[in-house]
Amino acid sequence: MNPYFFIESITFNDGSKVELEYNDIVLFVGANNSGKSASLKEMYNLLESKENPTKVIEEIKIKKNRNNDEILSFLNENSKIKEGSIKEYKGYGFNILDIALKGYLNSEKGIGSLKKLFSNFIGTENRLQSSNPATNIDFTKEPYSHPIHFLYRLDELELEFSNYFKSAFNLDLIVHRSAGSKIPLYVGDKPVLKSGEDRVSSSYIESLEKLDLLEEQGDGMRSFVSVLLNAFVTTQNILFIDEPEAFLHPPQAKFLGKMLSNNLPDHKQLFLSTHSEDLLKGLIESSNNRLKVIRLNRIGKINKVNLLENSDINEIWSDSLLRHSNILSSLFHKKVIICESDSDCRSYSAILSSIIDYENIPSPDLLFIHCGGKQRIPIVVKSLQKLNIPTLVIADFDVLNSLSPLREIFQNLGGNWDSVEKKWNIVKNKIDEKRPELETDEVKNEIQILLNSTSDRLFPKEISNQIQKILKKASAWSEAKNNGVSYIPSGDATSAFIEINEKFQEIGLFIVEVGELENFDKSIGNHGPKWVNEVLKKNLYTDPGLNLAREFVRKLIE
Repeated sequence: MNPYFFIESITFNDGSKVELEYNDIVLFVGANNSGKSASLKEMYNLLESKENPTKVIEEIKIKKNRNNDEILSFLNENSKIKEGSIKEYKGYGFNILDIALKGYLNSEKGIGSLKKLFSNFIGTENRLQSSNPATNIDFTKEPYSHPIHFLYRLDELELEFSNYFKSAFNLDLIVHRSAGSKIPLYVGDKPVLKSGEDRVSSSYIESLEKLDLLEEQGDGMRSFVSVLLNAFVTTQNILFIDEPEAFLHPPQAKFLGKMLSNNLPDHKQLFLSTHSEDLLKGLIESSNNRLKVIRLNRIGKINKVNLLENSDINEIWSDSLLRHSNILSSLFHKKVIICESDSDCRSYSAILSSIIDYENIPSPDLLFIHCGGKQRIPIVVKSLQKLNIPTLVIADFDVLNSLSPLREIFQNLGGNWDSVEKKWNIVKNKIDEKRPELETDEVKNEIQILLNSTSDRLFPKEISNQIQKILKKASAWSEAKNNGVSYIPSGDATSAFIEINEKFQEIGLFIVEVGELENFDKSIGNHGPKWVNEVLKKNLYTDPGLNLAREFVRKLIE
């Protein structure tokens, strides 16, 4: 393995410290202006000198894996040496003076000019330049100055890189080695060498030049190549890439994440900042244990840091419904509101938007996400809390019906279950004691009537739905969900609910007091998506039938 330096730990301005391995892939996420890009730039500058000014990063610790003699040997192998009164080492991106080299190798304040030998920062401003043709050089005398020079000199590297490119775009990527003062890249189906031809044959060059130049392709393709060139081809082992998804469509961003996770050389340490859920999903889907996700949350001048380990990510990713939801988008917002269903998210989000639009108030940076039912809410809350994402939960009234998941939701939001358990038992027991709309004999009779009414070979869906409605009438909690707070018996039970509901809301759990979403407007007879579609046709800010819904949503942004 080549000698290298790597970042062993990062200390942030909130005092938190993140320990790293030499080959970690570290992804910075967070809301806008949280310090993601700044963190990358500051770490890159701190490699040179720990005295460089910073705002987000307090300190980095740098470690080397080999002794100084091995590092010097590596430097000699990867540079062109200019002899003179002052000896110079020149190579891809670096120019190191011999008189300063010993100081860099032994300094505890940074590695000085060695930074350019072992690290690289790829920003959005110069992202596309690496895909432009390289200037041809005298490879025996001049140092490499462009990533394409590495492809030019090593056929096996060109082939490997072309395979990466083909996986993404189903096209070959070919180095043109006979283009004079420039070394361009072409894309397309690579010409097959005919009998008697080689790569400098005029007939082969003519076929190659009929293909498309990479520099004339869209910014997405060029950006993709630039990121991979710098990540896979060049010699630096510490890489900082700001928003690698820039210029890419969502599928390409996801594929780039997969490639970085699956194919990044094992000795390289990669730092990324992103706004892209697609890039994040691509990184996660490879199940690569090298991945660490750091979420930044800026509060005044302090950047609060939370680390999501690979095991935390896998806990979400192992649930298929959560995996295909938009839960990972929460990492890029200041607040998240968890709902039971997509219909709930659509409705509450639309009502909130109407309030913001009509009252001309600042739009809060929040995201509504659903998790496919209340049983999965605790998993999502637990993961979001680890990243210190302010989290609210909206749950239908029947969440009070059972200890699980209510207790887990409450505890994962930071509540002390002992403080509400006695009062919750009062509410639950009093509702349990209420006579359901239908008792056992009545249920049997009504279902039997329906069963006798059909002789169809395939059981009619309409009758199946009617039977389900009958079964619901046999449960007091079905009535409770249909009526909400008004179904709670007066007296101790109502007082107990008021008390625990205040504690729920204090930590971010909002019970739908009318029972469920559809009860906010009972003039619409449908349920779920159909109900939502009808409601969205109304004026969500002025319709009197939605007064209670608007009052409920306002609590979420107070």
